[in-house]
Amino acid sequence: MQPHKTVGILLAAGAGQRFDPTGVASKLMQPLPSGVSVAVQSATNLLRVLSNVVAVVRSEKLAQQLRQAGCEVHLFEQAQQGMGASLSFVMQKIKHSDLGASRIDSVLVGLADMPYIETSTIQTVLNELQQGADIVQPSFEQQAGHPVGFSSKHFAALSSLSGDVGARELVRQFPVCRVTVNDPGILRDIDYASDLPVTS
Repeated sequence: MQPHKTVGILLAAGAGQRFDPTGVASKLMQPLPSGVSVAVQSATNLLRVLSNVVAVVRSEKLAQQLRQAGCEVHLFEQAQQGMGASLSFVMQKIKHSDLGASRIDSVLVGLADMPYIETSTIQTVLNELQQGADIVQPSFEQQAGHPVGFSSKHFAALSSLSGDVGARELVRQFPVCRVTVNDPGILRDIDYASDLPVTS
């Protein structure tokens, strides 16, 4: 029996207009106290648990950072269409890549502006996918967060998403295995400059 294969997806193509309405400063490239950028830390958290992480970006500069971190990276020129379109795009890329040449059992979708998720949380979501759950979402203090795992049963639906809805509709429509974690990082994203920790 083949081992369960899960591919990580990092959505890193958002415009981040709440962070900087002018579009000049990218929140994903802002440094954290560790010295790495927000997006690289988010990617690193996934890569500590998963062998393969595929990122979708709108900026070549960010693409370079994420490649160096160990991600397979795809530039999406229509990223302004929204998160659903980005997720559909990257699912198609995975399907037609070397990764897709062998069976993939599930994907674990993370957001690049959420660098505080603990690796233990990612492992917990992965464990549930490996046990056969179709959709897995972590929960902290009864609030659902990220990352979200999807079995291959939902690959066709993920590949046909559009606009900015993302995978929320799937989470609403189908039963979800919610796992309780002691990790406020599943809810904590970087939307504004004030969300960044003060660096010395």
